[in-house]
Amino acid sequence: MRILDLSQPIRANAGEPVPVSIEVLTHEAGASVLGASRGLTAADFPDGHAISMETVTLTTHTATHIDAPLHYGPLCEGRPARSIDTLPLDWFFGPGVVLRFEPNHNLGPVSGEEMHSALSKLPQRIDQRTIVLCDVGAARLWGQREYFTDFRGIAPEALNELFELGVRVVGTDAFGMDSPFERMLDAYEQKKDKTELWPAHVLGRRREYCQIERLGGLDLLPRSYGFYVACFPIRLESCGAAWTRAVAIFDDANLPGNTLGAVQ
Repeated sequence: MRILDLSQPIRANAGEPVPVSIEVLTHEAGASVLGASRGLTAADFPDGHAISMETVTLTTHTATHIDAPLHYGPLCEGRPARSIDTLPLDWFFGPGVVLRFEPNHNLGPVSGEEMHSALSKLPQRIDQRTIVLCDVGAARLWGQREYFTDFRGIAPEALNELFELGVRVVGTDAFGMDSPFERMLDAYEQKKDKTELWPAHVLGRRREYCQIERLGGLDLLPRSYGFYVACFPIRLESCGAAWTRAVAIFDDANLPGNTLGAVQ
């Protein structure tokens, strides 16, 4: 068995909408904290070191994460939208497929026709157990400001192609399932059409599904099918999203593995 990492590391990146902060309590400084109530210093600990700790400030949408129906709106299919901690765990482990699309961000969102064509090339039909990963070539820009502005979203018509087959979890290597923020806002200002604003997310008010955003390593997958995906979300109570360490699992004994991280 080989495991390929499909996740991005959490770290401060240029252009990150909400900056990531990681404050480190070193091994030496940890001694003054852990032993403070008894007046201990680093010299009192084995090797002069206590234990370290990090305090991380970030959003639930930083790095690779899963959006729950609650993120899209208060209601889903006419019922209270479910938070990330209340969704069935079996949604997040199943057969995986990766669908590859032209990465030119000037083409706009992946269309229904493109999705239909990509699905037709698979050797077998997918179903509700399948976790569909969309490679729009965005991960190559990770770490650059353009990662947040130059990518293709997935149009609602394309997502509906998947929903008609029962799919409940869809991923992308882009910053978001929708088009870049500025493009949506520009389109709305020009047309005054509300459907231009976060259409893939708003679709989740009518069809219950989860998005995996900001995947990495999809370009490293050696084939488009014949593997499993595990992407269990962190159990954040009553939240609309949570981070995940998404991985692809192959049974091939001779397949090169990467357990350290697809994005360095």
